[in-house]
Amino acid sequence: MKVILFGATGMVGQGVLRECLLDSEVESVLSIGRSAIGQQHQRLRELVHKDFLDFSAIEKDMAGFDACFFCLGVSSAGMPAERYRRITYDFTIAAAQTLVRLNPGMTFVYVSGQGTDSAGRMRWSRVKGETENALLALPFKGAYMFRPGAIVPLDGIQSKTKLYWLIYAVMGPALPVLRSWMPGFVTSTRQLGRAMLEVAKRGGTVRVLENADINRL
Repeated sequence: MKVILFGATGMVGQGVLRECLLDSEVESVLSIGRSAIGQQHQRLRELVHKDFLDFSAIEKDMAGFDACFFCLGVSSAGMPAERYRRITYDFTIAAAQTLVRLNPGMTFVYVSGQGTDSAGRMRWSRVKGETENALLALPFKGAYMFRPGAIVPLDGIQSKTKLYWLIYAVMGPALPVLRSWMPGFVTSTRQLGRAMLEVAKRGGTVRVLENADINRL
């Protein structure tokens, strides 16, 4: 299986990349991001691309893939509504529309978050919900929306978001316990990455996966 990964520098993306490189069924990984990830592996290639609204310059590099793991995301806290929508919705759909044209047999896996709802009251929830709906309408072989709750970072992985980093620093020792007690609300970078690989390889009957679904996979 050949995989494209967006957002490899973030906490979720780091975890997904790790699981991909550990998986013998993953032949190669292409990381596409706006900054370098600073990691080398014989099965990893990366492209630094600045314009996430226009992928025409790198289309030739985006063809021939079986799966895309889209882990790019930002916190809406303190961010202007227009910028948050551009990053969350516009970037995602621009990438997805390019990929489905180049790889109609691809499986697309998108990481949104627990509480996502296109009719929700919270801005981030609505925008992510609209993004999910737009992705599900595209003619991919398969499209899966992942809605993790709290994510325990394992294997030395850390969040780049200062607020999340502080939360993990304070609650870190309790999170593994909560994960075993509350599988509907807590997962880990390891579980998330493995679950994404599972649907990419074998598909699934559920297209929108909540936290408990992720942990079951």
